[in-house]
Amino acid sequence: MPFWTFFGLRTGKATTAWPQQDGPTGQEGVLGMPRFAPDKCEPSCEECAAVCPPGAITVEPQKNGRGRVAVDYGRCVVCQLCVEACPSGAAESSFDWAFGVRDRDDLRLQDGLSRRPNERDGASPRAAFSRSLHIRHVDAGSCNGCESELQALNNPFYNLHRFGIFFTPSPRFADLLLVTGPVTYAMREPLLRTYEAMPAPRWVMAVGTCAVSGGVTGGGYACGHGLEGVLPVDLYLPGCPPNPAAMIQAFLMFLDRAPQRVEGGRLVE
Repeated sequence: MPFWTFFGLRTGKATTAWPQQDGPTGQEGVLGMPRFAPDKCEPSCEECAAVCPPGAITVEPQKNGRGRVAVDYGRCVVCQLCVEACPSGAAESSFDWAFGVRDRDDLRLQDGLSRRPNERDGASPRAAFSRSLHIRHVDAGSCNGCESELQALNNPFYNLHRFGIFFTPSPRFADLLLVTGPVTYAMREPLLRTYEAMPAPRWVMAVGTCAVSGGVTGGGYACGHGLEGVLPVDLYLPGCPPNPAAMIQAFLMFLDRAPQRVEGGRLVE
């Protein structure tokens, strides 16, 4: 008997039971997007905005003379510098890493929630693909951080294929175009050609803060602001990089097999 066969029989199944059942996500103890409580902000304090590398935090002046913190999680690189700089505890660390959304506005911190994210408006056009989704990945200038997490999706622990989700080398067999990187000017044309080669219906997913908004390098000499103004995006997943569990949760949410967990920049339990 080959050694690896014997080893597999001895150790048993390595794939986690999550998310169908309670089980490890592989991301226990991993910090996620910082949480903000604007009502705790001190007057005239802009410490968090001053240290934010991608400009995800801004302070908007109010009529009462106090500033209101505005947060765009689509630009957040999860560096935690805002948490370290905040003198009042208005910014705190969290384990909120499942930040996949369908609407870009849901990545902007808002005061109230207008609707539950798991509500559906009529029949989903993705229903026919809920049990078999094929993905074409395009690296549009990534640092390879997102790619390292994508590779982990096919390891024995996560075993992406058990969900009926597969990566394909040809855009002609793809349903979803997964884009990483800030979309450099050199990769813009290859990206558009890949999208055009996909059959309808076709969807686009921005993975990583760079693809969502450009990240730290957005608007520089070599790139724009991610997929903004390049392709219509159906699914946003910020992070630097987002972990494999966050990607799986986003895929299942996109296919209506899991609820969207974020609305108005806040985690909805």
